[in-house]
Amino acid sequence: MLALMTAYVCPRCQVHAPASALTWCCPRCRGPWDLEFTGAPVSLPSLTSRVNSLWRYEEALPLATEPPQAPHVTLGEGRTPLVPLTGGEGAVGTGDGTAGGGTVSAKLDFLMPTLSFKDRGAVMLAELARRLGPDTVIADSSGNAGTAIAAYCARAGLDCAVYVPEGTSAKKLEQIRAHGARTVVVPGDREATARAARAAADAPGVFYASHVYNPHFLHGTKTYVYELWEELGGRLPDTLVLPVGNGTLLLGAALAVEELYGQGLVERRPALVAVQAEAVSPLAAAFHAGAEELTGPAAARPTLAEGIAIPAPPRAAQILRAVRASGGTFRTVTEEQIRAAQLDLARRGLYVEPTGVACWAAVRAAPAHPGTTVLPLCGAGAKTGLAA
Repeated sequence: MLALMTAYVCPRCQVHAPASALTWCCPRCRGPWDLEFTGAPVSLPSLTSRVNSLWRYEEALPLATEPPQAPHVTLGEGRTPLVPLTGGEGAVGTGDGTAGGGTVSAKLDFLMPTLSFKDRGAVMLAELARRLGPDTVIADSSGNAGTAIAAYCARAGLDCAVYVPEGTSAKKLEQIRAHGARTVVVPGDREATARAARAAADAPGVFYASHVYNPHFLHGTKTYVYELWEELGGRLPDTLVLPVGNGTLLLGAALAVEELYGQGLVERRPALVAVQAEAVSPLAAAFHAGAEELTGPAAARPTLAEGIAIPAPPRAAQILRAVRASGGTFRTVTEEQIRAAQLDLARRGLYVEPTGVACWAAVRAAPAHPGTTVLPLCGAGAKTGLAA
């Protein structure tokens, strides 16, 4: 028997809606939902016998089943490797500012089934959509999220359309279409694409698989931190460096940290260091100005880090609060730093797309934090090629 679904709540208006509805945003302010959900503590010793996917942390996830570990949509996502970049076995010298101040490791989330970390959230949205049985699923994306939604909808037997901005990588478009999803190419930038998808999502029978508006996605990305906790034997790193555009990985990480700390499963919270491309960095500007919200959208300048080039992220206030509450900060990286970081990682055997190297670019450009630092490598280089 499937467990009861949880409820949506608007963090701004306190409007509620059942998660069994196809209502994709708050009807009053049109803002993104949060989820009223309280999970149970995960038993670390029990994980040795669990299923090899993110559903191994089922008691911490919405959409749990009864009995536990009943079948879900899955492609075996999760449990990606954690490898040292500095100061550990297998690491090589960097010649940059990372030496001598602690250790830096990378979690290889580009080794997910669709070659990006977005699988963590996509599997949750596909499972929810499978239970709701919509006529079609719609997503909008600059590539990786759309690819992940297309793949997991294919796995779940769901009709799917993905809205993408013009200029999206041909390799990403090919992958989306190979999974059987229709692509709708929208003239303009990422924001224009999101507006077109939201308009289509208001039609009857449509499930909007939004990695920004639907909080189930964040409860999928939080497994990034649960995996670190498991890998490190019940501990967390001192610092988590995370890329931020719409903030889905950072907000998921913040969720997991609060859950693990609140349940007494970790003794301290890591600092969250958020990274944006200098070309499109509205959150970094707001953070360093001491603002609690964005004062307006940033200019949409071209950047190699297209996946985090979001001028007006809908969850901006939540992202800023999460970074401040952790004692963390924001950093920005230049286009040249992104190029150099991609080549540096490739020469270490790690071929990552330009967006996915932003965190390593930030770490290389600044003195290392003391203690242990972990960053994600979010998308495979085969999706885009080397930065020109």
